[in-house]
Amino acid sequence: MSQTIRDNLQRLLAPQHVAFVGGRSMARALKRCAEGGYQGQMWLVNPQHDSLEDVPCVRSIADLPCGPDAVFIATNRDLTLTCVAELAAIGAGGAICYASGFAETGTEGQALQQQLLEAAGDMALLGPNCYGLLDYLHSAALWPVAHGGKTVEKGVAVLTQSGNFAYNLSMSDRSLPVAYMASVGNQAQLGVAELMDVLLDEPRVTAIGLHLEGLKNVPGFARAAHKALEKGIPIIALKTGVSQIGAELALSHTSSLSGSDALYDALFERLGVIRVSGPVSFVETLKAAACGNLPAGNSLIALACSGGDAGLIADYAERNDLGLPTLDDGQVGELAQVLPGYANLVNPLDFTTAIWGDGEALNRMLDSALRTPADAAMLVLDYPAEFTGERKECDLLLELYCAALKRHGKSGFVTSAFPELLPAHARERLHAQGVPALQGVEDGLAAWGRIAGYPRNRQALLARGESALLPLCPQALNGEGELLNEWDSKQALRAFGLPTPNGVLSTPANALKDAEVLGYPLVLKAVSAQLPHKTEAGAVALNLKDSAALSTALETMRASIAAYAPGVAFDQLLLEPMAKAPLAELIVGIKRENDFGLALVIGAGGILVELLKDSRSLLLPTTDGAIRRALLSLRSAALLQGFRGREAADLDALVTAIRAVADYACENAAQLLELDVNPLLVGADGTTAVDALIRLGHV
Repeated sequence: MSQTIRDNLQRLLAPQHVAFVGGRSMARALKRCAEGGYQGQMWLVNPQHDSLEDVPCVRSIADLPCGPDAVFIATNRDLTLTCVAELAAIGAGGAICYASGFAETGTEGQALQQQLLEAAGDMALLGPNCYGLLDYLHSAALWPVAHGGKTVEKGVAVLTQSGNFAYNLSMSDRSLPVAYMASVGNQAQLGVAELMDVLLDEPRVTAIGLHLEGLKNVPGFARAAHKALEKGIPIIALKTGVSQIGAELALSHTSSLSGSDALYDALFERLGVIRVSGPVSFVETLKAAACGNLPAGNSLIALACSGGDAGLIADYAERNDLGLPTLDDGQVGELAQVLPGYANLVNPLDFTTAIWGDGEALNRMLDSALRTPADAAMLVLDYPAEFTGERKECDLLLELYCAALKRHGKSGFVTSAFPELLPAHARERLHAQGVPALQGVEDGLAAWGRIAGYPRNRQALLARGESALLPLCPQALNGEGELLNEWDSKQALRAFGLPTPNGVLSTPANALKDAEVLGYPLVLKAVSAQLPHKTEAGAVALNLKDSAALSTALETMRASIAAYAPGVAFDQLLLEPMAKAPLAELIVGIKRENDFGLALVIGAGGILVELLKDSRSLLLPTTDGAIRRALLSLRSAALLQGFRGREAADLDALVTAIRAVADYACENAAQLLELDVNPLLVGADGTTAVDALIRLGHV
């Protein structure tokens, strides 16, 4: 993104004047913008009318008194091209292109989208095929239809690839304070990464929510997400589209272990992005972060007015890694003086309804409970229906709770057991005081758990330095490429430091003679790029103890390969010393996802690789520390750590071996399609790669 486009994007995101190009729907959009509180100058551009819906029209873009900071274009796609060129000529800041029929429709549309991009020049361009931008910091609704949000002093920015998701989120009854909501459409020029980068410079944006199908600019996203990590601004992602794109071309086991969604997990983990599973967890987690007052850690003092609610808190807190420190003797003594004898003086505290509506007693209870080293406080409160006349007691408790949080310098939140029983007026009152109003105790504690874990995870990620490494995203490769045979694959990796057996490349005629030099017991393998899966072809014979066993294996192998793959020549053999039994077998491979990047995949290997599917993915480049952590996070990691009295693996040697694979991949990123080392035999005194497969594409 050039500096000029970036400057113009800043104009688009804080417009002093706006224009709408189109017909009656744009006249209504302009009026909604005014009704929403926008204070700047506004124009409606329409060549055929003097006014629409009582809004006067400017006949052409050239007749505008200046280049507007922000323009919403709601014309057909051909007129959109003309409008964009005319706006760029008069120095407009940014344009939002509502029309569809561009790159999403195929080759012709792609050509038109390229023309649109060229017409925009250095003007910021959002879309095409997008719903637009809701800017609630400046009350600028560059949006074609109604929306449910309102002006805020600070809040979250939501970026989505779905206009309908943005529309529905604006209408949701959740009181999420939204500073910006952008529908990014085709992302011809401005995408998620470019918008994030500029939004992170707006101090009133407290968190960023992403609703994604995929990323167009992975390195740019990584750069922006690292910037967010440095600034301490949480990113919450709802990623859809779990698939294994391209798996039909894969020859390696690695590709079956690590689909594209696993690579997104790896990207998010490395950058501290909080991934959620659905729209409700998306909104509630954003609400937990929206006030910008993040807790220092994951411990809670929890308050409820019933034993049932206290029990729910205890269950969900444990599930979400939230600690509930015990009350000290002083707190218990003070609470005993204000609460009835049947109150259970523990954390979570059931303070009962005995002091309901008693401001003095509630304040004494709150002061005793909040005098705690816990990082934050929580209150469970469900409002009764309005007809009961009992809401004023709930309002009193909220007011006293918020004041007590300020008095004690504590962050905290309120949640209800049932989502609908925390009404809008209570949520708005809480948010006005910087206290998240979360709906539903299960969703609320899950959301708080994610946000409470963020500061500690952030510090750890920044200390490791991996988040600052831009992921490799080489140009896409097409076709099946060229498979290297095992010997060539091993030699290529050995040059980067991967330990392999000291084998001999031989022929059927020379095998017995070469075996005498190498020594028994040994392993016999056929060497052919046409046999990627040698076991199925009968092209491997293990633990051959003497020349007679080798002779028999040679004849059996010749016949087996002739039956399995009649066209494959039996002319090259690999003889290797038989390795001793390992502590564990691993698979180490490289997964390439076109338009995404390269990932190092580490998992339980050998013949159980696809059965266990116990693997971790790391985007490249990576670090030795990340490799070690990935190894120790495997379900099978106990095998490396002295399981049941066995020796522990030499982890340093193992990390070095895996690093060799990563280094080879980084050096050959432009042409590497896939790579498997399986199995990598892990021992107490070293690591050996006994099989390898490399497939290279044509650049």
